[in-house]
Amino acid sequence: MASIQQWTTPLKGVDSLQLGEAPKPAPGKGEVLVEIRAVSLNYRDVEVTNGEYTHHKSVEQESKIVPCSDMCGVVTQVGDDVTTWKVGDRVLSTFLPDHQTGQVTAKELSGGLGLPLDGVLATHRVFPDYALVKAPSYLSDEEAATLPIAAVTAWMSINGMRPMGQNGGEGEYIVLQGTGGVAVSGLQIGKASGAKVIITSSSDEKLAQAKQLGADYTINYRTQPNWEDEVMRLTDQHGADVILEVGGAQTLKKSFDCIAFGGLINCIGYVSGKMDAPDDRTNVNLLALRRTVTLKGIINGPKDRFEEMVAFYEKHQIHPVVNKVFSFPEAKEAFKFLAGGSHFGKVVIKI
Repeated sequence: MASIQQWTTPLKGVDSLQLGEAPKPAPGKGEVLVEIRAVSLNYRDVEVTNGEYTHHKSVEQESKIVPCSDMCGVVTQVGDDVTTWKVGDRVLSTFLPDHQTGQVTAKELSGGLGLPLDGVLATHRVFPDYALVKAPSYLSDEEAATLPIAAVTAWMSINGMRPMGQNGGEGEYIVLQGTGGVAVSGLQIGKASGAKVIITSSSDEKLAQAKQLGADYTINYRTQPNWEDEVMRLTDQHGADVILEVGGAQTLKKSFDCIAFGGLINCIGYVSGKMDAPDDRTNVNLLALRRTVTLKGIINGPKDRFEEMVAFYEKHQIHPVVNKVFSFPEAKEAFKFLAGGSHFGKVVIKI
């Protein structure tokens, strides 16, 4: 019987990842078999593997799963009644396969790739035909694999509150925290949209790389811990129209202090912690109304907005930044590299 290779985790830490074999699946009615070429990692994948992705009640914890959600691959077999795809098509996964349009709900969250459903860190996987997006032809497998979570999250942060087809950014100030996958995607999308982009990091080397990608302003938050004041200065006291808030506990208050009146703070991550400091209990209600702010939680985006973003990438020929590529047997090393936080852009595993 034909078999595939796949990584699995019992959710007990990166060192618990194991490479093994499984029977090769066959596509059923309305499904396709995809040969996976590249997988990109997200902070979520490390959390899942550590058993720490527990803040969504609709996402059940499993005893053992195949991790990861973001892949680029090629269709090798189609099941009955599939007309969308043919053998040889290059495709991308969608993080929440059932989230086709509109607002995400618990139903879609309960079917996420890489928890609770088995993910894509494997040589092959079967997908429903509706759960895939056509990969841009001008991108490599490694570049294209970075789009499903990081790029879509950045896209929804900048454009998700606008109607489909009305992509903004012209003349806006966008603040990006750090230089991980979402932030660098936001930098590229923001610049292609005509926005002025401010990016923060603790590394002057990474800030120099951001400058090369077109960042208008950079702030080292180690040497300028009150970076919110610098944002206000750089924007002539206007503040940021859009902030991609990935820090969490140690950064959200600062975001409130440098958001423009009527601005949008997108709550994406919590890399600086999930619990507020006990000595800082300023009520979020007060912080929001002070400048009539919109505080928006972002969990990726629906398939139709993903396809909208792909068209934007193709129009502007945006090439995602791939920081480092690991081989399939080096998956553990890739997870540890991402967890270490030294990357600029995305970390990819080539299958």
